[in-house]
Amino acid sequence: MRTRPRVLILHAPGTNRDRETALACRLAGGEPEIVHINQLLAGEFTLNAFQLLVLPGGFSYADDLGGGRLWASDLLHRLRGDLSAFIAAGKPVLGICNGFQALVKAGFLPGGACDGEVTLTHNARGRFECRWVTLQPIEDSRCLWTRSLEEPIYCPVAHGEGRFTVKDERVRRKLWDDGLVALSYVAPEGKPVQFPYNPNGSVDGIAGICNLEGNVLGLMPHPEDHVYPIQHPSWTRGERGGLGLALFRSGLRLVREV
Repeated sequence: MRTRPRVLILHAPGTNRDRETALACRLAGGEPEIVHINQLLAGEFTLNAFQLLVLPGGFSYADDLGGGRLWASDLLHRLRGDLSAFIAAGKPVLGICNGFQALVKAGFLPGGACDGEVTLTHNARGRFECRWVTLQPIEDSRCLWTRSLEEPIYCPVAHGEGRFTVKDERVRRKLWDDGLVALSYVAPEGKPVQFPYNPNGSVDGIAGICNLEGNVLGLMPHPEDHVYPIQHPSWTRGERGGLGLALFRSGLRLVREV
């Protein structure tokens, strides 16, 4: 029998999207395990025993000091060696919403010359946003997670600090030139990509970025919230497509290539 790849869903105090993320990974062909960060630190589990890592969404440590900042401190100062080795081995890593914030603020995204020159901050409208958005995979991105996606992803956002910003114009251009932009918010044809299609005011409508190697992806929206057709908000009107499940399937395919 073929062994299903082991997926570590890393739980921290306050994260609340663990079960939905685990379901998405299971439907995509993985064997997910929800592991508290303290269990990892205590040696009850080892990161290298898993083939894929997901940092799910939520409000880790109640977002004290800002979204994802305290979780990032754990990643940087207590798990840096193991996580760096995991990434260097080419294993796929996914950070969703709060997990994305943590990866950015710990310096794992985007890395390289742009390390420390991008961040995720308060939404431009100064309020929490919970709405469905459309994500377009960037064709020439380095991202390995998105290269096999055949259609845009339709899924919700739920955040108050999801606006992707950059230090200056040089950094903005470098992200695009280096192929680090993985996903962008898009609007219906003919409409500008502004609110509500870009729900937080992110520069260039950037919704997700990757590292130079392409195996680490972070995004603010929640693809785990659209893994069944009936979860589409207009399902009863016959609308279909844009399943976030495709992203998880893509990640599991990467495991078999490592």
